[in-house]
Amino acid sequence: MKRIFVRTRSLKEGMKTDQAIVDRMGRILIARGAILDEYLINSLLNMGVTSLYIREGEEDPEEEKISPLAQSVIEKTRINDCAKVRLSESVKKRVSQGIQYLYNNTDSQDFTDAADTIANDLMQAISENDAIAVDIGALKISDEYTFKHSVDVATMAMIVARQHGLNKNQVYEIGVAGLLHDLGKSKIPSEVLNKPARLTDEEFEIMKQHSVYGYNILKEKDGVSDHVRLGVLQHHEKVNGSGYPMGLSADKIHLYAKILSVVDIYDALVTARPYKKAFSQRDAVEMIMSMTNELDLEIMKSFMKSMILYPVDSIVELSNGEKAKVVKNNPGYILRPKVVGIESGKIYDLGKDMKCNNIIIL
Repeated sequence: MKRIFVRTRSLKEGMKTDQAIVDRMGRILIARGAILDEYLINSLLNMGVTSLYIREGEEDPEEEKISPLAQSVIEKTRINDCAKVRLSESVKKRVSQGIQYLYNNTDSQDFTDAADTIANDLMQAISENDAIAVDIGALKISDEYTFKHSVDVATMAMIVARQHGLNKNQVYEIGVAGLLHDLGKSKIPSEVLNKPARLTDEEFEIMKQHSVYGYNILKEKDGVSDHVRLGVLQHHEKVNGSGYPMGLSADKIHLYAKILSVVDIYDALVTARPYKKAFSQRDAVEMIMSMTNELDLEIMKSFMKSMILYPVDSIVELSNGEKAKVVKNNPGYILRPKVVGIESGKIYDLGKDMKCNNIIIL
């Protein structure tokens, strides 16, 4: 079964809902799994429901195993995820084409305008539903690593920046910095950039220059702020001074670079490359959490509050052997949502209930 988010005005008769519509008292007005007809669609419009989840394709076999008791508990405890950024297929296509243009035409006279257009697309996607979170398993712009990675980093960085309290202009600027943070790789020899194996020490020294190359490209561009340039230059710096290209310590690293560093590392970890397998999202988050001596702690906290690893309605397997359904995410506890056992109906609040401390999601 595929779960998709559809605007109410685009709903068709015969579609099946994948969420319950409830009133302010928590009473179910339209049940999850209801088959939509003209009356229900008009009712949704009249209630001011602008969009909702629907099911497509075959039923998820896990759904059939949910006991009546568990389903009742789930409906009473389920709380929607906070607003997540969503990119339409048309936006994904424009962004994918735009980022490829930028990386292939660094000398273009309309370079800055093209970067602004892409950042505006991302900004609009965030603003449309007041997004303060991102489903980190749902980002996919292009199959080409550099372009996908750049847009993933930009999108996550903008959400983290918003969560961190940055203003609208700063969120926009960090989006531009995220899109362009690897721009300097366009100046790295292809035999190094595309090597299907781990780089030698000498090759890695060459690769490490990409942030400097990116900064130098942007230094010549009118309309690109110094904040964006510094974000690009310093995104591989570490707060303990172990990063590159200058080995800066925490107080010398620009805020944009601190944000880019966290999301850049995360996205690189979860992406498969010819010379390495992708880490699971869970393992990548745990690795980020272990890097307290290298990454800014406050930015890490904002990252954890912004990312949704287990979206509500996901089916997960617990370390006690039970399968459960996610009913609520706990802000700041990305690995430990509230779940309900799909057979027992038992509630496990992994983030807040001390009795659940020894239970993890596998």
